[in-house]
Formats: sequence, structure tokens, C-alpha cells
Amino acid sequence: MIVKKLIAAASLAALSAAGLSAPAMAGGAKVGMITTLSGGGAALGIDVRDGFMMAIEQSGNKDIEVIVEDSQRKPDVAVQLADKMVQSDKVDVLTGIIWSNIAMAVVPAVTAQGKFYISPNAGPSGLAGKGCHKNYFNVSWQNDDFNEAAGNYANDEGIGKVFLLAPNYPAGKDMIAGFKRTYKGEISEEVYTKLGQTDYAAEIAQIRASDADLVYFFLPGGMGISFMKQYAGSGVDKPVMGPAFSFDQGILGAIGDAALGVKNTSHWSKDLDNAANKAFVKDFQDKYGRLPSLYAAQGFDAGLLLVSALEKADIKDADAFRAALEEADFDSVRGKFKFSPNHHPVHDIYMREVVKEGDVVTNRVIGVASKDHTNIYNAECKM
Repeated sequence: MIVKKLIAAASLAALSAAGLSAPAMAGGAKVGMITTLSGGGAALGIDVRDGFMMAIEQSGNKDIEVIVEDSQRKPDVAVQLADKMVQSDKVDVLTGIIWSNIAMAVVPAVTAQGKFYISPNAGPSGLAGKGCHKNYFNVSWQNDDFNEAAGNYANDEGIGKVFLLAPNYPAGKDMIAGFKRTYKGEISEEVYTKLGQTDYAAEIAQIRASDADLVYFFLPGGMGISFMKQYAGSGVDKPVMGPAFSFDQGILGAIGDAALGVKNTSHWSKDLDNAANKAFVKDFQDKYGRLPSLYAAQGFDAGLLLVSALEKADIKDADAFRAALEEADFDSVRGKFKFSPNHHPVHDIYMREVVKEGDVVTNRVIGVASKDHTNIYNAECKM
């Protein structure tokens, strides 16, 4: 296994030359990032890593050390890495996990040992309700969020019957549960596929034969690319909709024109009109040579949250640091942001549409699908 150790530090001289200054009295931290950097879904982990590292570098805090490891999208590998980071590397906080099944395997053991975990992506219900923990903070979303908003939108659009499709793992089940919680029409069929599946001929045949008015699916990363390409070539004309994970910037680049017109829910879009987001999109493009995805935006927000807490409290003082995290005193790229009682975001969920800007297939916001959205699991969380 190749271990990549990154010391995230911006040069104070460079900051001064740019007319910026490092945060005063900012404390240090040792961060363990376990994310997906190889195989299917690698683009998601790369974007989370790059967004997170850009936030740390821009902060000018030279005392934040980040150790980055590849989970290979395998829970057993991630568990071994987490053990190493906690026991040998002595990290203070962990982050980076993309997949909910990996989060469920890693996070409870990490927080039980007194470490903090900041999630830049996975938001399983198992960590939001009865399995919540005072040291677990989710900066992205709770898995149900986008889908509850999409269910409401389908109601408003008068969609009578829906075909549901998702991978058979915690996030897939949460996503579908969230949609069903708010959708008032009929479920034509509810199909769960193998995680990592790339051939969807059988599922597309089921869709063709169904009486559904709409296909609602959650297939992140390479799964979404494979499905949309096959679906576009199948001749089935039922419209599709889903959460942003199947229509994010990296995925749209691979799908191309086949995704045009598709509507998807998200807490973030590159065209959100706030100063923090405009600066983030420009800086990310300048640094990495590509448009940011929602995963990059979430990684960036996770880095900003960490930096904001370190500016207020010593990470060795767990109670003070936890209180600083709860304040969420940073300018999120999504605009409004605060934590609910179970440490998940309260935020607006937008409806986006896939469009073409020049030669680039991308998303634009067409409205708010759910305002000040929070998750339903707060009542089950007893910290």
C-alpha cells in the first residue's frame, strides 16, 4: 500500500505577497483522511481530497498535517487504515470517507476512542439517529435529504407512478426511503442492484415493461455513468430524475449530451450566487484545471469547518473543540449553513437541470426544492 503524506501548509511569504494573512492563534491538528482514490468512484474521493486540501492551504495554518490513504472502496481496508491512524499515527481527527457502508464500519469505532470525525460525504441514517455521537459531524448531508426534496418536487409536478432504482447498500436504501417518505404517488417497482454494478440491461428491460411515468434513481460514480449511457441508447423514453450524485460535474463529463434536461436535487451548484462560492469555483479551476463537483465543495467546506474550530479552540481540549465545531463559524460555499442537534446540516436543497454551456455539459439551479431542510433523525439522537 502506498501511503501519501501531505503537509498542508501555505507559505506565509506567499500569503503576504497576495495581501492575505494567516489566522491569528490558529492551533494545529493531525488529520487522517481515508478516501477512495482508485477503482470505481475514485473521482469522488479525489475531488473531496482536493477541495479539503485547498481549504487547508488557503487558511495559511502551517500546523495542520494531513495523512491521506486510499480505502480502495473496501470496508476492511478502511478499518485497518483507521486503526493505524488512531493507534500509530495518533491523529486527532479523521475525514474523507465517500461510501456509507465504509462510514458505518469505521466511524463508530473512531468516535468511541475519543477521536473526531468530520464527514465530507457519506451520511447514513445509522449515524444520524440512534447511532449518533457527539464527536461525529457531517458537513455534507444526511442521505435522505436530497431525496425527500425530490419526492416533494415530483408531487408538485403531478408525477403519478415512479420506478425506483438504487444499489443495495446503506446509502441506496436511505435514498429510496427518503424519496418514499415524501412522495405521494404510486411506486411502480423498487429495484436494488449490486454495489458497483456496470451492466443494467436487465433493469432497463424492467423499466421498459413498467407503467412508470418517471425513473428515480441513485447510482453514484461509475454506476451512474454506466446506467445513463445504456439508458440513453435503449430507446426507453421515460424521463429520469435523481439526487445530484448521479449527475455531478465529473459524471456529466462522461455521460455527455445524454443527460441534458435531467433534473436533480443538490445543496450546492457552481452557479450559486454568493461570494464564497464564486471564489471557490474560480480558485478550484485555477488550481486543478477542472470545474469543481459537489464532492469538491463538500471537501472544501469540511476543511473550512476544521480551520474555523482550530481558530477558536485547542483540539486537545475535546469539549472546547466540539463546541467550536458546533458553531460552524465559516462561510459555506452553499450559502446558509448550520448544524442540527445531531450534527448534520440545516440547509436549502435546490433543484438543478442539466444544461449545455458552450461545449460543457453542466448543471444550473432552477429553484429551491426544500428550504432550511433538516433530517428526521434528530428525535432519535441522544447525545
